[in-house]
Amino acid sequence: MSDSQVITRFAPSPTGYLHIGGARTALFNWLYARANNGKFMLRIEDTDRARSTPEATRAIFDGLKWLGLDWDGDAVSQFERRARHAEVAHAMLANGTAYKCYATKDEIEAFRDQARAEGRPTLFQSPWRDADPAIAPDAPYVVRLKAPREGEIRIKDKVQKQVKWKAEALDDLVMLRSDGTPTYMLAVVVDDHDMGVTHIIRGDDHLINAGRQSLIYRALGWDIPVFAHIPLIHGEDGKKLSKRHGALGIEEYRAMGYTPAALRNYLVRLGWSHGNDELFTTEQAVEWFDFKGIGKAPARLDFKKLDNVSSFHIQNTPDPDLVTHIEVYLSATEQPNLTQQQRDNLLTHMQILKNRSKKLPGIIEKAYFLLGERPFIPNDAAAAHLNSVSRGILNRLTPLLQSASWSPDGLEDCLRCFADTENLNLGQIAQPLRAALTGRTVSPSVFEMMVALGKDETIGRLQDATV
Repeated sequence: MSDSQVITRFAPSPTGYLHIGGARTALFNWLYARANNGKFMLRIEDTDRARSTPEATRAIFDGLKWLGLDWDGDAVSQFERRARHAEVAHAMLANGTAYKCYATKDEIEAFRDQARAEGRPTLFQSPWRDADPAIAPDAPYVVRLKAPREGEIRIKDKVQKQVKWKAEALDDLVMLRSDGTPTYMLAVVVDDHDMGVTHIIRGDDHLINAGRQSLIYRALGWDIPVFAHIPLIHGEDGKKLSKRHGALGIEEYRAMGYTPAALRNYLVRLGWSHGNDELFTTEQAVEWFDFKGIGKAPARLDFKKLDNVSSFHIQNTPDPDLVTHIEVYLSATEQPNLTQQQRDNLLTHMQILKNRSKKLPGIIEKAYFLLGERPFIPNDAAAAHLNSVSRGILNRLTPLLQSASWSPDGLEDCLRCFADTENLNLGQIAQPLRAALTGRTVSPSVFEMMVALGKDETIGRLQDATV
């Protein structure tokens, strides 16, 4: 297998959204494939027809596309391959590595009840494993793997290292149900083999599955892929990630205003490291990614760190790309699209808008002075800074602005001189000024904002607010 092209895969079940843990698994697989000039494949494990819907599958596609994880070839539907799965099970019947089990649910439960009563392991041992086929009844049956009963089952794992189980701890798993449909265990092995998957990177909750699936590989004489079982993501409290920890779906992070690059950077650091590097580009992650950097301890979701990573990527994203991200964000949160004029304004002034911004909504909030329309009606917080006293201050300031040098330094000199004359501090002028120009209390610095607006627009807005 060492000479084969690296082929990884992401194989989610369509549950209605792309889980943040699943997104990280997909990212690790994508990075390893891209780092090794390999292929990253996508398979939708949609055999549970009650939960699998076109809408749920689209949500996975959309989440991966937004995150920037492109897959090679067409996505594979596991359900559509059920005939192939059954074919393999029957081939195993023919070569003696599987058998037909006619035990009923009641018989299995009775076996377990008796085992419990006698203090024995409750792992079901089918009486049909070595039975003469000639005595088989004309009744429904399942197809079971003829697993080893003695010794140890061992797998090598790139993260967990050598892992082993006693053979008697694993049962003869069911591969085909009595209705002829394949189980997850068989379908996964057949699909991974047929897709040429060389490396399986997934959560360590699948570790026991690797042991059981390795038995199917061996029974079929197929090469066993390289396994890498990565630690799960936990909440900030150290417990397994669940709804109580907040956002679980990738679309929730998109709706919070994180960029794909920021989320990729953050997710890859959950369980993987490259020295002390915390902030890096996706290109660097592709260059650096390997199994050695993956730890065994569960990673903890930390929104403060995520915001820090997000701020870094916002500062380092080209302005036209940031505008595009904002448009995607507005669409995802069902907000009005930008007009061409608004888009142009954002692009022209992005440098002062993205400074110290952590997420896209912060940029939009700062940009309200460019995106809104006159007259700017102050919200409650801004209105508190526009009482009769502050409006009087702005009225006296306006004539001085007519002759001010229209640059950040020139405007700051003008306001400081005015503050000295009025015996005020700069904040007592800047806050009413911001409220008058934007109708809000958040904006870039008032000096940068006034330059962006220009003299005529600035004075016009001050006159709107002080009449």
